[in-house]
Amino acid sequence: MIFITILISHAVYSNNVTHGSLADLKGKQVYLPDGRMLGLVHDCVIETKEWNCTHLFVNECKPDLVEDGIHVAIPWRWIRAVNDVVILRWFPQTPIPKNPVQ
Repeated sequence: MIFITILISHAVYSNNVTHGSLADLKGKQVYLPDGRMLGLVHDCVIETKEWNCTHLFVNECKPDLVEDGIHVAIPWRWIRAVNDVVILRWFPQTPIPKNPVQ
């Protein structure tokens, strides 16, 4: 377990989060650039070659933003800031459909 904690901490630092570990992100509120709350961080997706966080998995999404409130994976490059909350720099036009037309 200690080994995993060290690797998780490294992933946060390599993605410009200056304190804490990825475990500290769990439960943080995620906000869109316009100030609306999207949902809560549930987990992080880790790329194991470089041990970087590539995505945040967000649950409890607001149904007016994501159809049926389904969970979404947010690419790390969409994140503007992480502190007491997570603020996104970009998010697609809402509401996001559950089954996009193909």
